[in-house]
Amino acid sequence: MRMAGNALRSTLSRVMGAAQSQVPQMRTITRGIQTVTLIPGDGIGPEISGAVMKIFDAAKAPVQWEERNVTAIKGPGGRWMIPPEAKESMDRSKIGLKGPLKTPIAAGHPSMNLLLRKTFDLYANVRPCVSIEGYKTPYTDVDLVTIRENTEGEYSGIEHVIVDGVVQSIKLITEEASRRIAEYAFEYAKNNQRTSVTAVHKANIMRMSDGLFLQKCREVAETHKDVKFTEMYLDTVCLNMVQDPTQFDVLVMPNLYGDILSDLCAGLIGGLGVTPSGNIGANGVAIFESVHGTAPDIAGMDMANPTALLLSAVMMLRHMGLHGYAKRIETACFDTIRDKKVLTKDLGGNSKCSEFTNEICRRVQDLE
Repeated sequence: MRMAGNALRSTLSRVMGAAQSQVPQMRTITRGIQTVTLIPGDGIGPEISGAVMKIFDAAKAPVQWEERNVTAIKGPGGRWMIPPEAKESMDRSKIGLKGPLKTPIAAGHPSMNLLLRKTFDLYANVRPCVSIEGYKTPYTDVDLVTIRENTEGEYSGIEHVIVDGVVQSIKLITEEASRRIAEYAFEYAKNNQRTSVTAVHKANIMRMSDGLFLQKCREVAETHKDVKFTEMYLDTVCLNMVQDPTQFDVLVMPNLYGDILSDLCAGLIGGLGVTPSGNIGANGVAIFESVHGTAPDIAGMDMANPTALLLSAVMMLRHMGLHGYAKRIETACFDTIRDKKVLTKDLGGNSKCSEFTNEICRRVQDLE
């Protein structure tokens, strides 16, 4: 049975506050105007970023944007890096909002998302997945969070040619990173009124690498007896997830598994176009992002759906301690979707991005 509107919005507020309270390094900012580094991204990125800025203006959110473009450049020694002006902005603001970025398919060119994670040690990816009232999917009571180790695993970028026709990619798992993400998951669960944490792994096959990750999860679980701990193979999680996602609460996993499973979970609630995401760093840095693609086929056509980036920005506001603004924007967004009168095509309507944005702005102002 679908939850009632108020209960559902309350649940959404709780899980989308993911990045606000669970890590000691995070700051609470409640006064003055806070600078946020805005990385519009590629393709539809500038359009949906513009939509978010317009909605923030309507809400009179105390945020000023410092826009920076991110394209990989080669620094000293030929190492890839983000432009210095973008890094300096993030180092100052500590908070970023990022649209989708493309990665050119070319030898040696890094993934920009991966480069950002490594540059700012964004070790935890937090992706809440909650059913949205009024947006029909085969699942109506999804309420779970995936927490993905964001810095190593198969995405460590350690690849080389052994001999012609044979390439080796090394999966790197460390004790420090595994313990850190496990501690994050349990603290998240406690601070967000969650009852269980499931470690997702394949230690039956990768006994040393996934075995180390699982060992650290078990050790951390021993220090958090008030949170139920379970462990489950990745393939079993996928099977059970599509049968009954309500059995899961918080899931923590290594990088590659998290990349795959978080997208699967997004599919349960309607796709990446409605799924927020936050990346939390060890030094107080946090970047919130839409995790869908750049959609170059509709770029510039006023057809994009800004919901994922907007809900990520709501997560960002809660991280900053701006809960009232977050609640108003979130409510306006969900009310617009529930009413089904002004929706973009992917949400089941025929409205333009600008019309959808204007409707949310109107509702935000009505809630003031």
